[in-house]
Amino acid sequence: MSSADLDVKVPDTALAREATQLVRDTTSDLIYHHSRRVYYWGSLQGHNRDLSFDPELLYIGAMFHDVGLNKEFHHSGHRFEVDSADEAKRFLLAHDLPTDSVRRVWTAIALHTTPGIPEFMEPEVALVTAGVEYDVLGIGYDDVSETDRAAIVAMHPRPDFKRRILAAFTEGIRPKPGTTFGNVKADVLERYVPGFERGNFVDTILESAWKE
Repeated sequence: MSSADLDVKVPDTALAREATQLVRDTTSDLIYHHSRRVYYWGSLQGHNRDLSFDPELLYIGAMFHDVGLNKEFHHSGHRFEVDSADEAKRFLLAHDLPTDSVRRVWTAIALHTTPGIPEFMEPEVALVTAGVEYDVLGIGYDDVSETDRAAIVAMHPRPDFKRRILAAFTEGIRPKPGTTFGNVKADVLERYVPGFERGNFVDTILESAWKE
């Protein structure tokens, strides 16, 4: 099966083409290919779930979802998901997209590492997370046919992906460890950064300024 036989196509619009070039030029091969796969997996899961979604918005969400790992954001003080979402927002506003479209993409990116919430939101929000979870965690692995899976990976290979994506996460968030409080990226720093101490919700309550 070739890529031409896939039911899912990348939107052939000026906006999508510009997003593709921007992400290609500013991120690593690892992030670029991962982001493209996220769009394909998310789209296929959308069809599986009979969801009606805007392919262009899903594509922008997928392509921008990890740009916040780039070096220029290492000292932003924000979660990398928020940096990624803000970059997508700037891109979309510069192209005069409607406010609701910008909001959907921003939310999809900002929540893509927050399990248990996106699946109940708008389809574009749900499907960026579904695509990320498929590519990184293998959630719903058998929901995509082996033929489709092989075609997508042939277009966007994932050599040594597990180790390399964990290294990219570590490099992207190591300079701002406080942003991992209460989210899954604390697990990454705990595993790969010596001396990292994750924040604890209970301790935060007990040590607050309130007497009782």
